[in-house]
Formats: sequence, structure tokens, C-alpha cells
Amino acid sequence: MSATDHALELDDLRLAYRVRGVDREVLRGVSLRVAPGEAYGLVGESGCGKSTAAYAIMRYLPGNGRITGGHVRIAGRDVTTLSGEELRALRARTVSMVYQDPGQALNPTIRVGPQVAEAFTVLGASRSEANDRALQMLRKVQIADPARVLHRYPHQLSGGMQQRVVIAMALASDPTLLILDEPTTGLDATVEAEVLDLVRTLRSEYGTTVLFISHNLGVIRKMCDRVGVLYAGKLVEEGPAERVFHDPRHPYTVGLLRCIPRRGAKKTARLDTIRGFLPLLGADLPTCVFVDRCGLADERCRTVEPPMIDLGDHATRCHHHERAQELPREEAAATPPAAATGDQPVLRLRNVSKTFRLAGHDVHALVDVSLDLRPGETVGLVGESGSGKTTLARAILGIHAPDDGGGIELDGAPIGATFAERSRAQVSAIQIVFQNPDSALNRRHAVRRIIGRALKKLAGLDGAEAERRILALTEAVRLTPRHLDMRPSQLSGGLKQRVAIARAFAGDPRVVVCDEPTSALDVSVQAAILNLLADLQRDRGVSYVFISHDLGVVRYLSDRIAVLYLGRLMEVGDAESVFSGPHHPYTEALLSAVPSIDGELTTRIRLEGEIPSATDPPAGCVFHTRCPRRLASGICETAEPPLVEVAPGRQMRCHIPLEELRALQGEG
Repeated sequence: MSATDHALELDDLRLAYRVRGVDREVLRGVSLRVAPGEAYGLVGESGCGKSTAAYAIMRYLPGNGRITGGHVRIAGRDVTTLSGEELRALRARTVSMVYQDPGQALNPTIRVGPQVAEAFTVLGASRSEANDRALQMLRKVQIADPARVLHRYPHQLSGGMQQRVVIAMALASDPTLLILDEPTTGLDATVEAEVLDLVRTLRSEYGTTVLFISHNLGVIRKMCDRVGVLYAGKLVEEGPAERVFHDPRHPYTVGLLRCIPRRGAKKTARLDTIRGFLPLLGADLPTCVFVDRCGLADERCRTVEPPMIDLGDHATRCHHHERAQELPREEAAATPPAAATGDQPVLRLRNVSKTFRLAGHDVHALVDVSLDLRPGETVGLVGESGSGKTTLARAILGIHAPDDGGGIELDGAPIGATFAERSRAQVSAIQIVFQNPDSALNRRHAVRRIIGRALKKLAGLDGAEAERRILALTEAVRLTPRHLDMRPSQLSGGLKQRVAIARAFAGDPRVVVCDEPTSALDVSVQAAILNLLADLQRDRGVSYVFISHDLGVVRYLSDRIAVLYLGRLMEVGDAESVFSGPHHPYTEALLSAVPSIDGELTTRIRLEGEIPSATDPPAGCVFHTRCPRRLASGICETAEPPLVEVAPGRQMRCHIPLEELRALQGEG
């Protein structure tokens, strides 16, 4: 295949950032080729250079970034030699990019319509023609009621709808190359599946070439024909996605795949991790870039740089590729002692409802939620955005006071409805770990002060005793004393999350709410944090309310699962029975949307439309408007099913009997 036959070609691409007068190399001679109409996945930990490669392709580089060698060719044209005008034309007509956070890609002060229409006016369309084409494009990306959406502001749209708007803008020019940089991070499983289906459909319809960047290996396995594994700015393995995931030949790829909780894995068996950390930006790496973290490394690896070895349709950069899967495991597989449990709940929610008043309307965010949490237990809380997960977490924490008639008990005693009404002991007993440690930690303070302030507020400790506890906490979360004098900006994402966990444990909590604590982390860092949470639970008997849209992670860490939809519990039960089935139809749809790293084929249960408004919920079963299994008798539309026990320890809110669900889902 000649160079002009490639939709995208990187040829020995080298790129550096100039920091304090010194060039720090980020891409170290990356070469890859993507054929027209192909989907190519780029994976690796944060800091490996994935997004930098994407920005280099677009020539969207910061002022201190420059290409120091090699070439970027799109359909045979060398991007590195284009003038400013030629580059703008290329971006307008040939290549488009979809970014990770659609909320930041859209202007919050401008309605959606003008933003989408602008993508057509820059191509020469008149205002009326641009408005018509904007409406057509929103229909193309399957947005319901697009005429109304055009008149909304971005904050009035769900995350999935925002991402579809961004994709619509990216596709306005019918690009031959579409770059997707973590386009589904932070999206629910059902919304993620819809966005992926949309990309696949548009790729098939337009023949678009796709470069897909993600740390979600299941998504890459599902979406991409070929995959490249990037480490420290070097491509270390490349080949067909199925081959790379089933027969990895580089120790780094093997390590990444081992970090993922597989079907049936539980917290009693620790996840494997990759030892050590990525090299510092611009570090001198004259031999194998992975040598300092590789359990197979020998003297040859430290003295001779491995070439890219051709294994047929698969290539790897490793001297020991034939032994890659013999990589020693970094975490012991031994089962830790089980956490203490008891019959008396540590936390009890009884008939908790929460109604907000918005623009003259009542918004029923939670409706009659009753749930127990036992000592040493993890309850996984799942459901789409808008289902009430975060509202329930805030009610537990005392941020939102429940409506009259419901209450929360801690160790059998009622606690204040709000944070201000609770004693120091009650506040210390219920803590939270947030999704984004960057927002949760004061960037101006050193780690010692962050943890020390929590100790003073939650435990009343100061001076020498506080310092002793600080050292004990940092050791418990696997930080070292040298980290105490660093600020959050000097730490990696995983280290920052460890600081956030240490702060949450400063007051010896009985309950910790974990709100998406690993969703923004690489799989290697995620594995380390999950191991840490399991260890702390084992050692301290703490209970978790674990909120996540990653159902594989929820299954691994949780003892029981609670499924929320429109503020109501639809299903509650032990993790294995909920995941094994038979499922509530909503749970069935959530599980069917999860991409498998092993390439397992499941029948996707498609939900109709968006989650209804909590201001005006549907009559009868609130899920009936989207339920693919609603009964023809009409009972689902007229009568709301109660939450009843359908098996020992298993509750479900559905008119369809459990055995009938078993038969229906067995046929599916």
C-alpha cells in the first residue's frame, strides 16, 4: 500500500515540550498507518502520549510543543508542512476531533443551534441553509426532538446528548478522518453504548476513518479493527484488536489486561497491578522504555533497544515476546480475611424521599427509598444519570435533607437530616471519596496539611498525635513520607486519589460513600485503588456505598447491588444474583450495554428515548415508557408495582414474575 493509500500515517513522529528552557521528549518516534474506513484504537496509561499524538495530527499544539522529527500524513498530505490557511482548510473539511468532555467543548453562553450551525457556515452555507442542515444533523445523530434541542443551552442537555451534539458538529464537514479522544469517559453504560452505536453507524454510512483513543479496553475491543499500545511515547505493540487482546506479546499489554476485573472476579482476590510509575516527562530512555517496570527485564533489555518485531499480522517491541504472558504478577492472589459483618445495619435508610422545587414544579429526585448497609459491606449503587444516585449519596452525607416522613439511622440511632444538625462523631462516621480528586483537594496546600486539617476537624487531633496519625494514614493508603510535602499538582491521578481516601479515613469512618472514585483513572491505577479500598475494608471493617457506571468494577467490589431508576429502587440483591439473573428489565438493559474485553457477544437491549423527567414521571411503572418487556395487558401503564421480595434477600419492582423473566431472558 502506497503512502497516498493511507487515511492516516505517522512516520517516526517525534514531539517535545519545552519546559524551563529544555526540550522534554513526549513522542519518541511513533510510526503507524490507518487504512481508509478503518477504526484504529490507541491505548495506554495517562502520560503515554495518546492525546499528544492526536493534537499533533491536528497541529493543535500548545505554544511550548513542537514536532522535532518525522511526518504526519492525512490522505498523503504532510500536515507538518502545511501553511496556516491550508491547515484551517484541512481542519474544516477533512479531519475532525471529538474531545473527552463535551461540556468544555461547547460554549455555555450560546444555544446549541447557533453552535451547530456555525460548523456549516464556515463551509460557506448561508444562515438559513446552515440552520436547516444543523437540524438534519441532530436527527442524524439520533437526538429526540431536535428542534427543541437547538434552542437549549448545553447545560440543559444530558452528558450523552452533549456528546451527540459535539459529534454532529464534528461530522458537519463529512470528514474522512474522525479522531475520538476518550469520547465516552464519564457516560453511563446505556449512553456509552448509544454513542458507540452511533459512531459505528456513521462510520459504516460515510466510510469515515476513525482514530479512537481510550483507556477503556472493552470499548476499544468492541469498536476497533486494529489497536496500538503506546507507552512513554513509543508504540510497543500493534495488531488486530482480537489478536492483541487474546495473545498479547508485550509485558505492558499483558499488565494492562490483567488489571481489569474479569467476570466472576471478587474483592477477595486482589487485582493485579503494574509496579512502579511512568517515566518522568522527557526522561532519557535509551533502551527499552518499559524496563524499569517489567518483571521479565534482564541485562539485554537494559543495554539493547528492542526493535519492532514482526510476528505476522502482529508486531511487538520486546526481546522476550515469546514469554510475555509469563510476566510475574505484582499482587498476591491469596484471599484476604473476610470483613466483619453483622445483622445490625450500620446505616439504615427508611422511606427516604427528596423533592426539589424548580421553576414552580416539584422534582421528585428520590421516592420512598429504604436500604440497609451492614458493617464491612459494600452496596453498589447503579443506574443512569438522573436516576438519583448522587441525590441519595448527598442525603446520606447530610447535604440534602430528606423530605418529612423518612429518616436515616446510624448504628440504630437517628441522625440529623443535615450536616449542620449532626455531631462531630456522626460527621466523622460518614465520609465521601469524590470522582475527581483535582476538584476535591486544595491545590495550594501540601498533602500533610490536607490530611492534618481533616484530622483536626473530624477527630480533634493536633500536634504530635496528629503527625503520628498522618504517617499511619499515608502508610495505610500506600503513600510514602516524601509525598507529604508535595502539593496535588505534583502528584499523578492515582496518588491524588490516595490522598483523598486518606482524608476520608482521617476520622475513622464507619461508612464511606465512593462516588465514581475510579472512573477517570487508567486501568492500572484503578486496580491499585480497588485493591486499596478492599484492604481498608478488610482491616477496618468500614462499609461502602459505591457509585459507578462501570458495572464490571461494581461487580468486583460489591456484596450487594441496588439499582435506581427515576429515584426509585427497581432491584436490590446480592451481587451475584443480580448480575447472574434473572434481572429486572432495566438491570438487563444496563448489563447488555457493557462492552466485553473478552469480545463476548451479548444481545443489546435498546431503551427507547431518554429517562423521563422527575417533574412529571410516567403513571404506572415509571420504567414502562422505555421497557422492552412491558406487558400487553396494560397493567404496566396503570399500576406502579411495589418493591417486593422475589427470592431470599432479593427484591424487585416489576409486574412480571421472576420465573417468567427467567424464561424471557433465557430466550434472549
